[in-house]
Amino acid sequence: MLHTVNKSPFERVSLDSCLRFAKPKDAILLYEDGVYGALAGTRFESTMTEALKKFRIYVMVPDVEARGMKVDRVMAGIQPVDYAGFVGLVEENCPVQAWL
Repeated sequence: MLHTVNKSPFERVSLDSCLRFAKPKDAILLYEDGVYGALAGTRFESTMTEALKKFRIYVMVPDVEARGMKVDRVMAGIQPVDYAGFVGLVEENCPVQAWL
């Protein structure tokens, strides 16, 4: 299953809910404001480090860059993807669960 999170973990509990209900080996894609959950050096880093042990986690590079950041701010282990990568994740991981 692919889980998508587009809300900032600093403003909503979407990422926390996703991590609580996702099953091991599921894929999680952070996009739009959800990319803030992928950044190194935030209060979510330890949560995401633990999540990486169970889930495949991806972040949309265009959304990171649209927020004025570079992909080098993304935590190690979180895989960067572009739009084609997003489509590939949807094709490979059915169904898709959006966390709003």
